[in-house]
Amino acid sequence: MGGPTLFLLHGLGLSSRSWDGVVAALGAGVEVVALDLPGHGEHAASSAITLQESAEWVAARIREREPDEWLVAGHSMGGKIAALVTAWGERGEHGLIPPTGLVLVDASTPSPEPMSEQRRTAMEAWWADGTISEADAAAYIAANLAGPAVPEGVRATAIADVRRTSRTAWLEWLRRGSLEDRSADVGVLRTPAVVIVGAEDPDLGAPNQERLTLPHVPGAPVHEVDGAGHDALLEQPAEVARFIAGHVREVAGRAPLPGAFARLIASDRVSARTRRVMLARLGEPGDAPRALTPAQRSLLGAVLARVLPQRGVHLDLAGRIDAALATGGGDGWRYAELPPDAEAWRRGLDTIAGEVPDFGVLDAAAQDAVLDRIDAGALGSDAEGRLTADRMTLWLRDVQAEAVRTWLAHPAAQAWIRYDGFADGGDNERKQGFTTTHAGEWEAWQRDWRTGKELQA
Repeated sequence: MGGPTLFLLHGLGLSSRSWDGVVAALGAGVEVVALDLPGHGEHAASSAITLQESAEWVAARIREREPDEWLVAGHSMGGKIAALVTAWGERGEHGLIPPTGLVLVDASTPSPEPMSEQRRTAMEAWWADGTISEADAAAYIAANLAGPAVPEGVRATAIADVRRTSRTAWLEWLRRGSLEDRSADVGVLRTPAVVIVGAEDPDLGAPNQERLTLPHVPGAPVHEVDGAGHDALLEQPAEVARFIAGHVREVAGRAPLPGAFARLIASDRVSARTRRVMLARLGEPGDAPRALTPAQRSLLGAVLARVLPQRGVHLDLAGRIDAALATGGGDGWRYAELPPDAEAWRRGLDTIAGEVPDFGVLDAAAQDAVLDRIDAGALGSDAEGRLTADRMTLWLRDVQAEAVRTWLAHPAAQAWIRYDGFADGGDNERKQGFTTTHAGEWEAWQRDWRTGKELQA
């Protein structure tokens, strides 16, 4: 099936069956994989029940599927796991490729979950004799609902799932997992996310999500589901599905990298340090100028559009170069005749603005003519804060080199030109290296990723 694969993670005491109503409402248009987490459902006997172990188990299930695009949706406890797994995917950790999207449904927060000690103690006491009674399981489900409108079959299934949950897994989450502060591990995610909450969820509703979750997913919309408590996926599955389907439609086809190339980066042929550096470059520079004024950055964009007309992969080169100038990044050298990089770029742009004020609105041929004059040493200024004609020529050469360097450094550009020279060995003591060096001949691992369907266009 085309499109991204959506992995579904349930909450404490539930199972993959808690997603049945949502899956039915999503229909055949979305490929879903609903998982029973360790200690729950069909995996109740699993001992991998800590938060870290559960997240690693989920990462392994995602790797097994080898999706070209993937999203993860997590409810309650599953939400904390989903956020952690998404962060790993962004960083290329645990063999994961960068995700396409994240869905958080009444999700436990990356920081310690806001739950009263009275409720936590009561939930632990339910298992005092080693099992949980049907009455206590029913009370747990009822407390997470806004009202009695859930179909009896759905309620009965949820109660049965609670009763077959591992006592050890239940207590592990209450005593440790829910209290762990994984804020630093999750960080600020760049993956497009959506937050869905029951309007009557007392602990993990909109106020706490906005306070504790949104700092990790800035800009994510928060959708409240009327007539739902903490278990919105049980009470209003069609409404939850509607929000999920909308998010899937929005992000489908927008994976940051082709799946085959992303899996190469995640493979053992690439060191962890190289992987971190490459995937960090997927982040967008943002709209706010840093070393340049808005006018300078806009003009730089027009110059770069002629210096390096982009094909295949279109990046905000002006934004990336601006950010690099602000942080002292760059290629490590400059022409001795030019001032330090940030000052040189500002002066060069101001020189163009002063000599050709309408550069940004000229047609392509006229813009090229201006750049040809700079290249020939025929455009410059002796005014304060500007560059003379001979220095403008050097400045343009620096712009050309930095534009190409910035574009080629991006993993998506490397995928587009089929570059895999970085995959010369991972973190093993013996590096794999290359054994075939003849022109036009590929090693087996190179053929594997180069034949990916998303690279055939």
